[in-house]
Order: sequence, then C-alpha cells, then structure tokens
Amino acid sequence: MPGADKEADLTERIEAFLADLKRGGCGTGPIRGSGETARETTALLRKVTAQARWSSAGDLMEIIRKEGRRMTAAQPSETTVGNMVLRVLKIIREEYARSRGSSEETDQQESLHKLQHFVHLKANVIEAINELLTELDGTTDNIAMQALEHIHSNEVIMTVGRSRTVEAFLKDAARKRKFHVIVAECAPFCQGHEMATNLSKASIETTVIADAAIFAVMSRVNKVIIGTQTVLANGGLRAVNGTHTVALAARHHSTPLIVCAPMFKLSPQFPNEEDTFHKFVSPHEVLPFTEGEILSKVNVHCPVFDYVPPELITLFISNIGGNAPSYIYRLMSELYHPEDHDL
Repeated sequence: MPGADKEADLTERIEAFLADLKRGGCGTGPIRGSGETARETTALLRKVTAQARWSSAGDLMEIIRKEGRRMTAAQPSETTVGNMVLRVLKIIREEYARSRGSSEETDQQESLHKLQHFVHLKANVIEAINELLTELDGTTDNIAMQALEHIHSNEVIMTVGRSRTVEAFLKDAARKRKFHVIVAECAPFCQGHEMATNLSKASIETTVIADAAIFAVMSRVNKVIIGTQTVLANGGLRAVNGTHTVALAARHHSTPLIVCAPMFKLSPQFPNEEDTFHKFVSPHEVLPFTEGEILSKVNVHCPVFDYVPPELITLFISNIGGNAPSYIYRLMSELYHPEDHDL
C-alpha cells in the first residue's frame, strides 16, 4: 500500500537522522554544521507534517513533540535541533489561529487545538515551513552582508577557533576593506589553524596565536568577532572552549566583542540546565596515553564548550540585524511560544 510505504520511508529517514546525530559528537563538534543540522531537522519535520496521520492541530503538535523529544535526546548538546522543533510548533499555532480567524495572542482556548479540523491547515503549515527553510538558506549571507557596517580599514580583529559564519563575515568585508585578523588556535582541537588557512586563501592578512597569548595581544586589537554554538535565553553564549578567556581579555581592554549568530541558534535554555549544557570528550589531545604512569595519578577533563555571560558581549549580529544582549528576551518571544519551551 502506498500509505504504508510512505510511513516506512518516513520512519527510515527519522532513524537515519537520529543515528547521524548520535554519531555527531566528536571533539571538534558535530560532523555537520549547525546550519545543515537546522535545515535537515526542518525538512524532516515538514515530511512528518505531510505524511503523518493527524486530523487537528493538537494531533500534529503532539506528533512533532514526540519526534522532537527523540531528536533532542539523540544529541542533547546540539540545541539547534530543539530550536527548530520549537519554531515548527510556533508555526502550527500561528496557522491554526489564522485558520480560526483569531490572533495567537488572544486565542486562549487551547483545548480547541484538539477538536477543530480545518481543511487547509496542512497546506498552510507546509507552506510556512517552506518559508522557514528559505530563511535558513539565506542566514549566513544575510549576516555577511552586514560586515562593512562593522569592519573598517586597517583594523586588527581577533577571533577564536573556526566559525563558518564568522569566516563568511570576514571574507565579505575583505572585498572592500584591508584589515588584519588574529586567530586564537583554540587548543586542543586547534580549529583556528583551519580558519587561518581559509582566510589567508582569501588574501586576508592573518596571524595564528597560541591561546596563552590572547591577553598579551588584546591591547592591539580593535574588535573581537566570534561565533557561537548556542545563544542562551539570558543573552549569554555556549561557545567553543576558550571563548570566555577572549571575552574577559576584551572587557579588560574595553575592546568591543561582536557575536555572529543566526537566529536558529537562539535557544530558550538557561545556563543552569547542566545536563544539556556541558559536553566532555576524550582528553587524549591534552594528555596523550604515551605519557605513561602519570595517567594513573590524575583525572583530566576536556570540555568542549565555555559559558560566556551576557555582560561580556557588546553586540549580536543575526540574519535580521544587530541587537544588544538585553534584547534577546524579545526575540525569544517572537520565535517560540512559552508553552513549548519544554518538549
């Protein structure tokens, strides 16, 4: 039967995606970038919306929540997956409210989600998810387009590790500006080396420094531009290990710290949610097994992420423009419904 084949195909795709997420945890972060993960999650939820059996908005939301819980459990440190599930739930609420002819804010009759059926609801939800996918495709370009507003000629800019968004941002500015980039190598994974190589290929003057030299060099830096894994609900960051060091040095020298982060990285999580916040990997890069007997005498932890508090951040640049950390709460209310924060 065609219906059974579609359901089997959908189940197979979901299981393959979950397996990819589970394998995705390695020292240098997920196998795919956050943008690719966001697009894949959203495309999968669109397929669920189109092929799953449901008759009302309440049914669909329950199906999306169920699949969302499975996806987030597969790789808790990849908050992008949960963010996209919440975006889709918000879309369903908005389209349901529009079908009823009421605004989402004034629609308090949650029980009706489970009762009323609207013929065009599925088509409207799928169309809205398609618009979300189009937005995701253009996020990096939209951020890079703002580069010339923030980077000026002959500036010295520091970044840490490798961020695809920051790389695109700097390359876009380099088309019309000459500047010097200092890249902290971000040991022990040393992603900064790859970042420096890519920037130098784009004819950007680039210097790699050890993480220990960050404070010493900061006095020469005009601004710090970094990426992040997650923007938290309080305006703080969960970013690659070493970012907090850079942020503290920048504050000491009164150097502006700019964060390039697309909206899909904005999460309703707070930094006190320990289980999903921390991620530790093998400390082999820090203390190799060849060190011998010292291994039996020490415990070595190798965290992947740092927490950067919002007071150390000057400006967020997202695909919809620049905002101060204090404005994050407002963006949160526009993207996610408060009742969906806990899947």
